[in-house]
Amino acid sequence: MYRNLFSPIRINTLQIKNRIAYPALGLLYSHDRKLNDRYVEFYRERARGGVGLLTVGPVGVDFIGSGVLVLGIDTDEAVPDFSALTRIIKDEGARAWIQLFHAGGYSHPILIDGKQPIAPSAVYSRYSRTTPKEMTPEDIEMVQQAFATSAVRAKAAGFDGIEIIASAGYLISQFLSPVKNLRTDAYGGSFENRLRFPIELIGRVRRAVGPDFPLTIRMAGNDFVPGSCTDDEMPDIARAYENAGVDAINVTGGWHETRVPQLPMDVPRSAFAFLAHNIKNAVTVPVMASNRIADPDTAEAIIKNGYADMVNLGRVLIADPQWPNKAFEGRSDEIRPCTACSQGCTDQVFQGRPVFCAGNPEAGYEAERKIVGTDSPRQVMVVGAGPAGLEAAVTAAASGHQVEIYEKDRDIGGQLWMAGAPPHKAELLELIRYYRAMIRRHGIPLYLNTAVDARFIQERRPDHVIVAEGAEAVVPGIEGKNAPNVLTAWDVLKNNPSLGQTVAVVGGGAVGLETALFAAAKGTITPEILYFLFAYEAESVERLRELMFRGTSRVTVFEMLPKAGADLGKSTKWVLLDNLARYGVTVYTNTKVISVAGGNVRFEKDGRVENRPFDHVILSAGAKPVSRLAGELKDAGVPFQVIGDGLQAGRIQDAVHQGYLAAGKIGE
Repeated sequence: MYRNLFSPIRINTLQIKNRIAYPALGLLYSHDRKLNDRYVEFYRERARGGVGLLTVGPVGVDFIGSGVLVLGIDTDEAVPDFSALTRIIKDEGARAWIQLFHAGGYSHPILIDGKQPIAPSAVYSRYSRTTPKEMTPEDIEMVQQAFATSAVRAKAAGFDGIEIIASAGYLISQFLSPVKNLRTDAYGGSFENRLRFPIELIGRVRRAVGPDFPLTIRMAGNDFVPGSCTDDEMPDIARAYENAGVDAINVTGGWHETRVPQLPMDVPRSAFAFLAHNIKNAVTVPVMASNRIADPDTAEAIIKNGYADMVNLGRVLIADPQWPNKAFEGRSDEIRPCTACSQGCTDQVFQGRPVFCAGNPEAGYEAERKIVGTDSPRQVMVVGAGPAGLEAAVTAAASGHQVEIYEKDRDIGGQLWMAGAPPHKAELLELIRYYRAMIRRHGIPLYLNTAVDARFIQERRPDHVIVAEGAEAVVPGIEGKNAPNVLTAWDVLKNNPSLGQTVAVVGGGAVGLETALFAAAKGTITPEILYFLFAYEAESVERLRELMFRGTSRVTVFEMLPKAGADLGKSTKWVLLDNLARYGVTVYTNTKVISVAGGNVRFEKDGRVENRPFDHVILSAGAKPVSRLAGELKDAGVPFQVIGDGLQAGRIQDAVHQGYLAAGKIGE
């Protein structure tokens, strides 16, 4: 079905079975720079899933450039563990790659025993929040040699290929960038001088591993940092890499410091494939595309249309390591989606915590979480078809239980429909697609528009009940809350009502801010209309931006806390706040709303009480569990579990993981 995606490709003398690569992603599964069972089982599952090339990493070439949370291959003692891992990866049918890593000025002092990071120049880093030490000629020699000796160890450990990281704002990016490289010696100033460090480094590694050993590099297609390298310079850099001896080029997006989103849902699928195409036009070696390549159709199109020769599936293979096998077998609808929520991956890394996946309960827990066939099948009733109930039902059915799902509404999904309603959040609806496919695969009877009570359950006589009733909106005890023009965030996201020209949102948490963005975007032009108007130069660029970001409602958010979005993840919070600003949403913090009576919002800020009229007021005060059925079952004599928001209102990841774990407790 995906003929191009599953065709073989050669890098140097090595043949790879398909065009799918798993790139190096920080997992933070150890604090001693060593491999452990958690790493091994994670990589085993990705290799087993059908990927052609699997990259282990990042792996540090020295301590100062990586720290305690990154794997290291800077000593000979590391080789045996990596040798065992490469055997596992190869036995599962994948090619084993390693990414050699040095963060430069991005190293966090707290992770390198309080030492000062080293970088081309002593330029303050907003990412590590420190000023590194300018590298001396001796430092340059030492780091280049560290890459070469680490490459020798990687080859001895049985890796099929080596990747050098020269992207994301790490050390090589810093040498290339006029923003970070202020040197006046042979390694700074002109373009040729700034390119000297990576070219020398590549040459050392090439000589160390020999001419026939695959050597690749991961580079930015555009730094997306003002004053730094753009896609104008990158083709020249890529040509220099090829001439220096690399056999393939892995193209990604910008630095960690960029204000252009690289990974969240706001990024359209394959949005940065054009960067790979820009490099492919400049070199003769294979080129890989990266970032938000989520589905097989997109991946196939990138290769078929000549944008790149391979595709990287990073977080996508965290969400479903079987993605390649399912695509190859024509089961794309059964791929568990990466929704680009960043909650279990990027947000975790930014907090120095181990990676998991919000939508895949086994990711990061491969050693202890497995769906195992039951010896004692039970008749299981799942009440509620939100993410918790759906995950419980699918996992229980996969384990061999006889499962039925009951849902009071007309469709499955529960709160996923509301979560996926705001702009750029539609990826969450892919979870509904996945669960529909799995319900079909396991033949699970689904009863919609069916309310369930204790009497109904007693009549059906199941062996076990999983109660996933969900939650409902909290309506604060505020004056005027029952007025016709006062709605809850749930009302707005679920029913998409008409809103007036002025809208107030009371509550600036994640749901409140997403609802504010949803309201502010009403009446803006669609991407299709924008494309049409831009293509025919029907309006000025300034007018098009106005049409993109000025809808039919002016929105104001009132939040009691000092900062809005306190419950948002670090990697997505800034994106949402930037979008709110683009859409002209006003956010008041340290503000207490006293009344919404008569369409007037009465609020206290900085010791003063003010009134402002609004056409509509939206209350976003959180959610509370629904426990009606759970309360009835306490005395019904039926074994049951309560999961998801019915237990405690939480995030999608809480619901999915609880549903999975609940299935394993059936019969206990």
